[in-house]
Amino acid sequence: MIIKNYETDKIKLSSNQHLLFYGKNEGLKEEIINNLIKNKKNINKYEEKEILVNFEAFVENLLTRSLFENEKIILIRRSTEKIFKVIGEIFEKNLDGVTIIIESENLDKKSKLRSYFEKSKKNVAIAFYLDNEQTLSKIAHNILNSKKISISPSNINLIVNKCGGDRKNLIKEIEKIEFYSKSGKKITQENIAKLTNLNENHSIAELVDNCLAKNKNKTIYILNENNFASEDCILIIRTLLNKSKKILKLSNQYKDNKDINLTISSAKPPIFWKDKEITKQQLMKWNPDNLKELIYKLNDIELNIKKNINNSVNLVSDFLLQQASLKSNN
Repeated sequence: MIIKNYETDKIKLSSNQHLLFYGKNEGLKEEIINNLIKNKKNINKYEEKEILVNFEAFVENLLTRSLFENEKIILIRRSTEKIFKVIGEIFEKNLDGVTIIIESENLDKKSKLRSYFEKSKKNVAIAFYLDNEQTLSKIAHNILNSKKISISPSNINLIVNKCGGDRKNLIKEIEKIEFYSKSGKKITQENIAKLTNLNENHSIAELVDNCLAKNKNKTIYILNENNFASEDCILIIRTLLNKSKKILKLSNQYKDNKDINLTISSAKPPIFWKDKEITKQQLMKWNPDNLKELIYKLNDIELNIKKNINNSVNLVSDFLLQQASLKSNN
């Protein structure tokens, strides 16, 4: 069955319901999961990979129960479609007193895992979409008021705009401001910009990722929302160069094995789970020959930027939009 993320008070873990939490709002997922398992004693946390590598040990743990255990909660983090077959085998055993919570990033409508939970009369599927600006502003306002920190609405908007729709990022940024406020110094727009400057590198990484994924609209949005300076341009180009080289390596492997999921899962160093989907998009949009050509162009554009530093922002913006607008090459 489907439950909205604001209806989680309907969930009773003692009823042996199994739960699927999926979506990109990591902060809200974490908040609700923590509330559900709060004060629960027998909680076993796993990464999906642990279960897939040693399924027998996982099942043995499920079956093992001490005399004092009335219930057992299994939390499986960073799950993908791979867990579907495993979960099916476990559910067939009808284990009494065991509740399984599966946490996943985004799952499309074709997902077997998502479909199974949505169609079940007993088990629960809950989607967690990114927070909008209004929701994040309200959260920020409430937290700041509770901590008796006074910040203007325009500065709250500044913080919210740097959080990428995730309340987890918002809370981290507010923690920085809270720590700064304890020094007795006045909180100004300039100070907030400096305190949250770690997100600038995040914006550059996001810009590069969306350019390589040929997400033109998102690339334009990031360029418009960030006031990149001349000194940022070399960092943007070098970030794009490094990422292009990594994608080239993966693209060569994908060309050989013809299996995009195998290419991503066997990557060395491993691809962080949050980056897998956009990496897949990039591999679908580029082939090795075109990536080599891009790398040559990046070396040329870096030299051009150094020679025309006063026009560097325009040069980089035009180059990124040109690459994001190119037709797919696979």
